Amino acid sequence: MKKLWIAAMVTGTFAFSHAQSLDYTDYQRSISDINWQNVISDLLLNTSQADQLYSLNDRYGNYDSWNRTYANDPGRWRDDRYGEMERILGKEKYAKFKNKYYKGQNPTAVYNRNKNNDKRYKHMNKKVKAHHPHKGKKPH
Repeated sequence: MKKLWIAAMVTGTFAFSHAQSLDYTDYQRSISDINWQNVISDLLLNTSQADQLYSLNDRYGNYDSWNRTYANDPGRWRDDRYGEMERILGKEKYAKFKNKYYKGQNPTAVYNRNKNNDKRYKHMNKKVKAHHPHKGKKPH
């Protein structure tokens, strides 16, 4: 019984740590996938706004620094980051940013959707549907 409990703890720890590293990868992509020079020129940002954006992008230079902040709630980075961006840009310029770089969608929702659409687990959804006992039956 003790070995089973230890195995469950190790598996749970691995799964949680893997989820954290996926969140950190999304965090890094939220910075690297965008040309910030273009954002600054497209939105006509002033020097102070540009400096604040670069500072925000440099806030967590590695996984350990990011993990110290988000270890207990790895998905929180999305709300923190984009809330801070809205503060820096202002509502109007933030809306323009979302429209151009995220097709009008909230970036937080984009990264949450990507997290839920992890291709490695797509096959599991099909298995659940295929073996669902009530699927396709009409209620009486």
